[in-house]
Amino acid sequence: MSYSPKVVTIGLGYIGLPTSALIANSSIPVYGVDISQHVVDTINAGKIHIVEPDLDKAVAQAVSAGFLRAGTKAIAADTYLVVVPTPFKGDHQPDISYVQTATEGIIPLLKEGDLYIIESTSPVGTTEKMMNLIFSKRPELEGKVYLAYCPERVLPGNVMHELVYNDRVIGGVNEPSTAKALAFYNQFVQGELHATNARTAEMCKLTENASRDSQIAFANELSLICDKADINVWELIRLANKHPRVNILQPGCGVGGHCIAVDPYFLTADFPMESRMIAQARETNNYKSFWCAEKVKSARLAFELQEGRQPAIAIMGLAFKPNIDDLRESPAIHIAERVLQDSGDADMFIVEPNVHEHKVFKLTDYQVAIEKADIIVFLVAHNEFKNLQLKENQLVMDFCGVVK
Repeated sequence: MSYSPKVVTIGLGYIGLPTSALIANSSIPVYGVDISQHVVDTINAGKIHIVEPDLDKAVAQAVSAGFLRAGTKAIAADTYLVVVPTPFKGDHQPDISYVQTATEGIIPLLKEGDLYIIESTSPVGTTEKMMNLIFSKRPELEGKVYLAYCPERVLPGNVMHELVYNDRVIGGVNEPSTAKALAFYNQFVQGELHATNARTAEMCKLTENASRDSQIAFANELSLICDKADINVWELIRLANKHPRVNILQPGCGVGGHCIAVDPYFLTADFPMESRMIAQARETNNYKSFWCAEKVKSARLAFELQEGRQPAIAIMGLAFKPNIDDLRESPAIHIAERVLQDSGDADMFIVEPNVHEHKVFKLTDYQVAIEKADIIVFLVAHNEFKNLQLKENQLVMDFCGVVK
């Protein structure tokens, strides 16, 4: 059966699928593309493969109404959104190969008047690189298609709301492209749309996440100082924030996710001499997870020396932030792996209430883990972990402010 979408989205992950559902529920036919046949089949059945509040209803409604379909290859449309991952390589160099592959799949379909938008977080100049790629293969389209960059800026767990109401920064490779992209987003975004050029829009996304990373690094560094100084860091930050111009964030076990833990490297790779503070913040946040793992291992050894047996340890949380199932770049996973490496015969209970199974860890129900553990290590402040009844003889290591 033929399907004639107005919009094709390339990538149906944590941003691509909610964006597709939002557009489709604005009565705009959308065709979502993903390399996973399982993802495609799940969406075509009106279901979802990720955890995000209200996304299941949005997808079911869009599919049922006939405005959302999915497949593994792009088809012709009027607007193309590239929403694929942009990871970094082993040496922390940005990898835009997914963006390029997605673009190459679109190039044969482009026609005069079409709009091409990258939403994937990208190094400065990526949109222009893709423009040059398109025109090198389709020179007859130069000056006849519109190209722009518009980064998402949403919080996992509140994506469906923020996609509608957050402001958006939209930058075209030229003024007509910016105007075309503004008109497109005006159809379903109620937040204010801010026009700029593509390079500034790309830099804006990287700046936002590098700023957050630096702020978190300050809080994490405070936690290291307070541990050595025997000061409750949670109380300290609460009191410091009473100052009218101070707003210190909460420390954690590191920084994860596909944005804050990755995007600063796009700046340090391209501007190494100019981004030294940003690079140091990355080092601080990476070190925090190593420090947490070492603290747990030291506590295990102290327990064994005192009690004459190995403790049962509960690792509470694997996601990169509370109340989601997203494990990308999660510092909690790195901590769990390091603790497990030399755990010997110790009983280890790995808990992640938002994930049903994991390819590496055997997961345990959080109530079972709490009941059996001698040492409880809170790495992620999931709602399920708050107000738990803990035993007096249990050692609680709270790296994320669950008990404070």
